[in-house]
Amino acid sequence: MNTSDLLSYCMDKPGAEQSVHSDWKATQIKVDDVLFAMVHEVQGRPAVSLKTSPALAELLRDQHQDVQPSEHLNKSHWSTLFLDGALKDSQIYYLVDASLQQALNTRAAGNGHG
Repeated sequence: MNTSDLLSYCMDKPGAEQSVHSDWKATQIKVDDVLFAMVHEVQGRPAVSLKTSPALAELLRDQHQDVQPSEHLNKSHWSTLFLDGALKDSQIYYLVDASLQQALNTRAAGNGHG
């Protein structure tokens, strides 16, 4: 998967807004001002950071060498997925959708952080 395909998929979500975090050289994608994806380069590779439950994050990291804890975000909830690795596009799209749902659930619970 390439970065532009991923960004297009994320921006197709209702209410999605894109901004650049200059310190991290990352494109942040938010819905209702809640971050659900951050597209950036890690170790010179295209990557996306996505939010999951801590249990899913641990499972993904155990099963895939292309999934790591996120450098700038809460490591128990946020994982960085390399786009040029072994993960299938369908897995990445599923995890984008799950991240959006997780972010919106967090906001609905009254806690916009995490």
